[in-house]
Amino acid sequence: MKVIVDSARCNGHGECVIEAPDVFDLPDDSDVALVRDEFPDGARRAAVERAAAMCPVAAILIEG
Repeated sequence: MKVIVDSARCNGHGECVIEAPDVFDLPDDSDVALVRDEFPDGARRAAVERAAAMCPVAAILIEG
């Protein structure tokens, strides 16, 4: 799977970081979440899907 954060949509709410901190990051000086691990293994799929579902602006895309 490939994880993408749409930086145009992301408002830095940080729900993704709470759900999957090994996949997402929200630096102190940023209003946009970053993908720490663009290709996480299958064991992280459930956490990444929960993070995407929790995003209030639907900024997380999962391919594959």
